[in-house]
Amino acid sequence: MSELIDNRRHRIEALKTMITELHAGADPQELKGRFRAVLDHAGAAEISAMESELMAEGMPEQEIRRMCELHVAVFRDTLEQRPAPHTVPGHPVHTFMAENRAILELTAATRAALAAGDLAAAAALHGRLAAVDGHYKRKEYLVFPFLEKAGIGAPPKVMWGVDDSVRELLAAGGDALASAGELGAEELALVREVVLEPMLAAVDGMVEKEDKVLWPMALEHLADADWGAVLSQWGEFGAGLVEPEAGWRPTPAAAPTQVAAVAGDDAVAFPSGHLTPRQLRAMLDTLPLDVTFVDADDRVAYFSEGRERVFARNRAIVGRRVQDCHPPASMHVVQQIVDDLRAGARDVAEFWIELHGRFVHIRYFAVRDEDGRYLGCLEATQDVTPIRALTGERRLLAEAPAAGR
Repeated sequence: MSELIDNRRHRIEALKTMITELHAGADPQELKGRFRAVLDHAGAAEISAMESELMAEGMPEQEIRRMCELHVAVFRDTLEQRPAPHTVPGHPVHTFMAENRAILELTAATRAALAAGDLAAAAALHGRLAAVDGHYKRKEYLVFPFLEKAGIGAPPKVMWGVDDSVRELLAAGGDALASAGELGAEELALVREVVLEPMLAAVDGMVEKEDKVLWPMALEHLADADWGAVLSQWGEFGAGLVEPEAGWRPTPAAAPTQVAAVAGDDAVAFPSGHLTPRQLRAMLDTLPLDVTFVDADDRVAYFSEGRERVFARNRAIVGRRVQDCHPPASMHVVQQIVDDLRAGARDVAEFWIELHGRFVHIRYFAVRDEDGRYLGCLEATQDVTPIRALTGERRLLAEAPAAGR
């Protein structure tokens, strides 16, 4: 067994064997006893590598997610022995973990309110738990991309799936609390057992997974510049349960980086990524609407060339005054719109018309730079007939293949 203790490769293989047996129905306590020497020396990095390799070898992510709680039960003693990740105030992990403490306080208070029969207090506390969604989004959209760049793909996929399960439980819990006042004592007890307690347990369970596995793993693999990028985009997901404290900042040599696709020398760089001219042209021509850009001198500078245009355009209009591209009877209206957009009297003008059996939506947007200077006008024209006909809903998961296919 000493080779399993000393060799990381052997530890990962042993963990894979253990988890495979667990999924096959083996008793968790028996496995913990048999693999104790390995578990005592395994950390978040080995657990992450184990999950990644199992998925690479064909174990479905849904299967790992389904067994996630049993995984935690098996590793709990091991992870409890590890010291908590240490970060300074202001570091994103410090704020994430401070939010987790606030989350645990909210779930404890909710349990106490339910035990006391105070449904109004429980509902109010549940409303504050809605901030969990922003916490998860920061993790999913800011941290996970850097883990994936570091070659860690499986754990983020599994955790994101668990996050969505928690979101569903929170939604169900909110519905249950909204109607709880109409329930009798027995019905309320059943709702608490079947809906509310599983919801609170799931929220608490995610705190444990983050603090014991995710944050140690992320601190090991993410660079100072990566955390700087996380911090610079923190506010894009609204207010959290706690505000980041003053203190930590990335070192000057590690300025915040942007998550962007690797592009060639001819790429056009944007703050949020890169596009080659070929990609940019194809993307604009693929948009489900026609766009025309008129520059600050009121001359047509560009128009997209999609396959199905609403109004005819030809390349001869490039460089032409936009007023001259319209019939004389409407030139004064076009002039007024452009003047209003330039002056800031309005930022958008919109119209809709019936055209050959189609319902067409036309909008003009003022385009300004970071300092508010007028750069021109963007016209967007779209046939929205099919959109107007939509009813009900069609979610992304509707595209997923049926189970067993």
